[in-house]
Amino acid sequence: MSEVRDRPLIVGLTGSIGMGKSTVAAMFSREGVPVFDADAEVRAMQGPGGALVPAIEAAFPGSTGPEGVLREELGALVFEDPTKLAALEAIVHPAVAERRTRFLADNADAPIVVFDIPLLFERGGDAAVDAVVVVSASARQQRERVLARPGMTREKFEHILSLQTPDAEKRERADHVIDTGTTLGETQAQVRALISRWKSDPPGE
Repeated sequence: MSEVRDRPLIVGLTGSIGMGKSTVAAMFSREGVPVFDADAEVRAMQGPGGALVPAIEAAFPGSTGPEGVLREELGALVFEDPTKLAALEAIVHPAVAERRTRFLADNADAPIVVFDIPLLFERGGDAAVDAVVVVSASARQQRERVLARPGMTREKFEHILSLQTPDAEKRERADHVIDTGTTLGETQAQVRALISRWKSDPPGE
């Protein structure tokens, strides 16, 4: 007989740019699964009065203003400089980890929680979750979605892809793959099926 899990099943949700990860995260949330959105936490901490604004301004003078971090100015400073990017990550990542720990404590009684983490594989975060879900679509659909975004260029898209684990490798390493190259209804059905499966037969039990 399986032992009763004394904490939530932790699911890592990831996917390359333009694959629909945020859409799938919202679907999990609508099904009542608590979702920790790492990007949303960073935006909050870098917004007006955000907890990280003073440290980022000290490290990168002129990169913040009354509205918080000036994303374009900061991006121009760190985007192609690995040393500066590492310095920014050293400020951001510990703060995100602290909020993630608080999120887990706040949802300790939930059967399942989702960590929405764009760079799950790139940062080794897959080792800290019970199951990995990769959101994926065709390369053509991905390119169309991303290039439709305001301010996006082919060069910027290719650079972002170069920093991310390839989609094929993500799919290979995933415990589950959710296909977003179909209708929203069909994608939602995939999400519901996974939740039902985890509740009846959690991984590792």
